Amino acid sequence: QVLLVESGGGLVQAGGSLRLSCAASGRTISSYYMGWFRQAPGKEREFVASFSRYADSVKGRFTVSRDNAKNTVYLQMNSLKPEDTAVYYCAAASARGYAYDYWGQGTQVTVSS
Repeated sequence: QVLLVESGGGLVQAGGSLRLSCAASGRTISSYYMGWFRQAPGKEREFVASFSRYADSVKGRFTVSRDNAKNTVYLQMNSLKPEDTAVYYCAAASARGYAYDYWGQGTQVTVSS
């Protein structure tokens, strides 16, 4: 079992950047297929990015990376837009194509216009 803790959220102006971190403990992130999701107020949780694909809404602006030595996955977010405002979650699946079984608590990202 893996424990995921997100950090790095905050308030940023449109056009700005943030880097979210997802620190894992209990097991190494290399044991899992990692992804990022977000949930905006009044909306359902939606997929944002993984190592193999990105949502159309974030392509070219967001990048997923990882540091195995730190057991941490990152989401670099550039050219942020107000519509990116949401709680962002990292998640882990046992393999690509499988359900995400483990979730972090989320970190708030607010983009002002």
